[in-house]
Amino acid sequence: MAMIPPERPSRPRPTPDSLAAYVALCLVPGIGPVRLATLLSACETPLGVLRAPVALLTSLPGISRAASFAIRRADPEEGLRVLEAVDRWGGELLVPGDRSFPTALTTIPHPPTLLFALGDVNMLPLSAVAIVGSRDHTAYGAEVARATATGAARAGLVVVSGMARGIDAVAHGAALDAGGGTIGVLGNGFGVIYPAANRNLYDRMASDGLLLTEHPPGERPHAGTFPRRNRLISGLSAVTIVVEAASGSGALITVDAALNQGREVMAVPGPITHKSSIGTNRLLRDGATPLLEIADLLAFYPDPSRPEPGNRLEIASPAKSTASLAEEDRRIVDALGESPMLPDLLAKSVDLPMERLLPRLGLLELEGFVRQVSGTRYARA
Repeated sequence: MAMIPPERPSRPRPTPDSLAAYVALCLVPGIGPVRLATLLSACETPLGVLRAPVALLTSLPGISRAASFAIRRADPEEGLRVLEAVDRWGGELLVPGDRSFPTALTTIPHPPTLLFALGDVNMLPLSAVAIVGSRDHTAYGAEVARATATGAARAGLVVVSGMARGIDAVAHGAALDAGGGTIGVLGNGFGVIYPAANRNLYDRMASDGLLLTEHPPGERPHAGTFPRRNRLISGLSAVTIVVEAASGSGALITVDAALNQGREVMAVPGPITHKSSIGTNRLLRDGATPLLEIADLLAFYPDPSRPEPGNRLEIASPAKSTASLAEEDRRIVDALGESPMLPDLLAKSVDLPMERLLPRLGLLELEGFVRQVSGTRYARA
């Protein structure tokens, strides 16, 4: 979908050598925006920082001796290798001051010092909504996420999520199916497909949406990368919607980030007897805005030119026809019933290797034919 962002001024980009040094400096652990500003103020250029004596670096406020030695070990050649890898992937580097760098992220606590983008950066300045939720979602959660993302995309909002299995993947897929914009914020670098079942979604996002990350190409995820990713999901969005979240769900970390950033939080009510609704119902009890219809969301994005939305979320029928599916996908769906099935048993039933079956299941889940139950089993939606 072609997106036309509003015009805004940009400043001249650093030279290639300076940009490589900037990347190398930003990738030093612990060098965030505050320390970066201190270093550049004292040394004027990124290359000047990397070549500065340890004694000078250590004398600066907030720069420890350990940080000084880490900075001195940083190599501009490594920054150049990162930039070359980004080019090979067809991506681009965004730094504060670039026309495409998202203004929404410049004012949050701990703003990013650089971003790697793969896809359509024109959607970055546009109004966005975050849709997050449980990886182990219910069929109800998937239907609501799909309907909400579809309604948001048709209203011209960019749907932001974290490219995780479950609600994230459903929201991205629905926005793409509706012809809208969607941004997937990664907890790893380009070329790392995590989870592996999202390979088809990853390719669609790179082609028709946008993948965004703070991590250089090839960097693998670890536990600490996901909370950092979550602050970008909420930071890009005026509203964060939580569809389903068990107690202690990672989606609630995104809520904490949104509240810390002064963003609006909405939650989808769910049955009080189901664990996947514990987190969302508690959010509602504590003051989150309930999402009952698409108009509830669009009230936070006033647009006189937008037609009045319908009141109801358009929930897709659970009985989808498999006639349009390829023969292999049809065999998979037909082999599933309403009772959840383990993937290894399903693989034997349809005579497919697991490395072939799991990506197909991920795609069928995005398309609404299959639902995941308890994280390890699958049933027909």
